[in-house]
Amino acid sequence: MDDNELYAIGDVARRTGLNVSAIRYYSDAGIIAPTRVTEAGHRLYDIRAIARLELVRTLRDLGTGLDDARRLLDGETTLHDLVVTHLELVERQERDLRARRAVLRTLVKQGGTAAQAALMHKLVSMPDEERERLVDDFWNEVGEGLDVPSGFVDRLRTMRPRLPEDPTAAQLEAWIELADLVQGEEFRRAVRSYLQDTYGTFPGSSLAAAPVWDFIHKDGAKIGEELVAAYRSGTAPDSPRARELVVRMASAVAGAMDAQSTTEQRERLARAFLLVEQLRREDSQEEERYDATHGRYLSLVELINDTPPSTGEDDPAIFTWIASALRASAR
Repeated sequence: MDDNELYAIGDVARRTGLNVSAIRYYSDAGIIAPTRVTEAGHRLYDIRAIARLELVRTLRDLGTGLDDARRLLDGETTLHDLVVTHLELVERQERDLRARRAVLRTLVKQGGTAAQAALMHKLVSMPDEERERLVDDFWNEVGEGLDVPSGFVDRLRTMRPRLPEDPTAAQLEAWIELADLVQGEEFRRAVRSYLQDTYGTFPGSSLAAAPVWDFIHKDGAKIGEELVAAYRSGTAPDSPRARELVVRMASAVAGAMDAQSTTEQRERLARAFLLVEQLRREDSQEEERYDATHGRYLSLVELINDTPPSTGEDDPAIFTWIASALRASAR
């Protein structure tokens, strides 16, 4: 292509992929004027004008407005600044589309009404402060007058949803479900009843006490993960690895209770784990109750926060394995 050669508008259209009417429109709008207009009114363009037309076409394909394209060509902004601004706009549009998709998918699942659609749209558009207030209202009502160890409800309310700035559709759908649940009186009563029945009396009340709770969810979490991994890998309960893990666990439990780890303490722990297994096997209804109340709240929070699910074990036999390892360590 000759730098000094001029090209007819038909040639320019073929080179740029723009149609002739678009090139004329850009000329008439003062965005890219032809290099020369013949006496017969034919518009001619040199390679610099063609390059500018190709740039405008690219920007338009990316959704850039004509005013922004004009500002770039007039030197009022740089390509970098224009692209950064446009990227921010596209990302906002993407978030909006994900929010709409989450609302629509939830409506399809639930067969929702127009009123529900409006509510769901409000939920996904809710500012962080309103989300925090909604969760606080839930825990305030659930925890009011609950007969459980001191500070237990405050520890529970720290496990709350934190919707990220750029959530996925799955996170938005989880938030819609959670927000709907925590505002419902029936769900609030069910969670309150579950927490009262589970942690208001022994042995749950002992688990809900601050030292034990902190151990389970902080210091003990790492040991718990190692125990589950050892069990799943087929490690024998009387192996050195299994004994080492349960001794560490027993020592940590004793430390949380300001006590000493002894063979008697490990035997008591072994009996406790066997009791837990028995209860797990006998009370499947209680598991279902948990899954429908506080467990559902926690699973949705984990999904919203994109955190790994809490360490749990569906196979109750792990408790027998831990009890056997504890007894092996005491011999």
